[in-house]
Amino acid sequence: MKMVLASNNAGKLDELQTMFAPLRISLVRQADLNIPEAPEPYKTFVENALAKARHAAHLSGLAALADDAGLCVDAFGGLPGVDTAFYATQFGYEKSDDNNVRALLEQMQGVPNRRAAMVSTLVALRSANDPEPLVAVGRVVGEIAHERLGSNGFGFDPIMWLPEFGQTFAQLPVAVKNANSHRGKAAQAMLALMRERWDL
Repeated sequence: MKMVLASNNAGKLDELQTMFAPLRISLVRQADLNIPEAPEPYKTFVENALAKARHAAHLSGLAALADDAGLCVDAFGGLPGVDTAFYATQFGYEKSDDNNVRALLEQMQGVPNRRAAMVSTLVALRSANDPEPLVAVGRVVGEIAHERLGSNGFGFDPIMWLPEFGQTFAQLPVAVKNANSHRGKAAQAMLALMRERWDL
């Protein structure tokens, strides 16, 4: 089954393609189909993911998968949340994973409560007008490390410390990360939904 991934993020594509391989789902990035990014005006992951999935399905004519994910920091009232990708820009940096990490480490200096959650919300649609979107959420709670550790992954992986592993996401082997990450948990739940609802 071919699905359009409503994202231009190569890291997400690589992770999700591996995770959805058991169902023989082939993901193609919307950018490779000349589909522009959808507006993301909402304050929740599920609303933005649904908007992105409907947009990509409508313009491609394919089934669509969208992921809206982010970092929710307890000390910041759950922010940056849906604005995670643009976190650094509010502090005068250009948009990039590296600058997001730099900005967060700066903002967390002297903050004792370092608890945070990585959240991934996946939405899958059979068509743009699918009345029964599949929604799966994955959440991993950890702490913001005081410095970058590890070189695997992307985004905030180098500073998302997982007490149960004693490492950051970026220090974990890829297979271990994929099985235990927020996106991995959401993907596992989505695979189960697709098998049940779409008979894959």
